[in-house]
Amino acid sequence: MEPKLRVNTTNVFKYIHPCYVLDNTIYTFAINPSIVCVALYVFLGLLSVCTICGNLLVIIAVIYFRQLHSPTNYLILSLAVADLLVGILVFPFSMAFTVFSCWYHEGLFCKIRGSFDGTLSTASILNLCCISIDRYYAVCQPLTYRSKINHHVTGIMILITWGVSLLIGIGITVAGFDQGKCEESCLMDALISTSLGCIFSFIIPIIIMLSIYLRIFIVAQRQVRIIQTTTCQSTKSGTVSKMERKATKTLAIVMGVFILCWTPFFIYIIFQPLTFGVTPIAVIETLNWLTLSNSMLNPFIYAFFYSWFRTAFRLIITGKIFHGDFTNTKLL
Repeated sequence: MEPKLRVNTTNVFKYIHPCYVLDNTIYTFAINPSIVCVALYVFLGLLSVCTICGNLLVIIAVIYFRQLHSPTNYLILSLAVADLLVGILVFPFSMAFTVFSCWYHEGLFCKIRGSFDGTLSTASILNLCCISIDRYYAVCQPLTYRSKINHHVTGIMILITWGVSLLIGIGITVAGFDQGKCEESCLMDALISTSLGCIFSFIIPIIIMLSIYLRIFIVAQRQVRIIQTTTCQSTKSGTVSKMERKATKTLAIVMGVFILCWTPFFIYIIFQPLTFGVTPIAVIETLNWLTLSNSMLNPFIYAFFYSWFRTAFRLIITGKIFHGDFTNTKLL
C-alpha cells in the first residue's frame, strides 16, 4: 500500500519532502521519484556500504594478523564491531525514516530504531573511553602498562562496555520513556529517550576522556623534554616512546572526530526544549546522519595514520590472504 498522509494545506510547506508529492490534501510517495530523492537514497546507501566494508577490514585485520593481537587493537576491534553494527542495523532504519518517513510505520519501528541507536552509540563512546584508559597507562605508566592492561583486563573492559550499552539502549525503551505511536511522535520520542541517556552515554564519558587525554598530553610533553635533554637514552627506548605517542595521537584524533560528529546532535537535544519554534525535520536528519557518519570515518583514520593497518588492508583487499598464510607477516 502506497504511503499517504493527510496534511493541513496552510502548513504544507512544513512537510515538503523530495520523495513525496502533494495531491490536494494527501501527501503521497512519488511513483516517479525526483532526482534529489534518488540521489539521497544512493548517497545514504553508499554511506552504509562504506561503513560496513571499512569496519569489516578493521575486524578482519585485527583477527587475522598476529602482529595486531594487542590490548589496544582489541579495543579498536570492539569499536569496529559497534561501527559495523551501526552500518548493518541502524543505517537501514534511519534510511527508511529519511526516505519514507516514520509516519508510515508502527510504534515498534521507533522502539527498535531507538534501541539499536542508543546501544551502539553508547558502545562506541564507551569503547573510546576504554581506549583512552589504555593510552593513559601506555604513556603515563609505561613500566606497569603490560601488567595492568593485558588481554584479560581488556576482555573485562569490553564485556562491561557492551553490558552497560545494552542496559542504556534497551533499558530506556523497556522502561517506557518512548511511549507514543510512531505516526505521531516517533522523532520526538527518539529525542526524549536519547536525552535521558545523554548524560550517562555522552557527557560523563566525554569529560572523562578529555581529562585523560589532557593528562596524557602533559606527560607526553614532559617525556619529550626528558628525551631531548638526556643523551644516554637508548635508540630502542626512544623509538618505543615515539610509537606510543603516535598511537595516542591517532586515537585522540579518533576521539576528536567522534566529538565533532556527535556534539551538534547532543547540543540540539539539550537545548531543544528551551526553544519555542519547531526545528525543521531536515535539520534534525542532517544532525542524525552526521553522527552516523562517524562510524564510517574511523577505518579511514586508521588507514591514514597506521602503516601496519594500510599494509593489512592492502593484503585483504587484493585477496592475498586467501592464497597463502600471512598471519605472521611483518606489517610495516
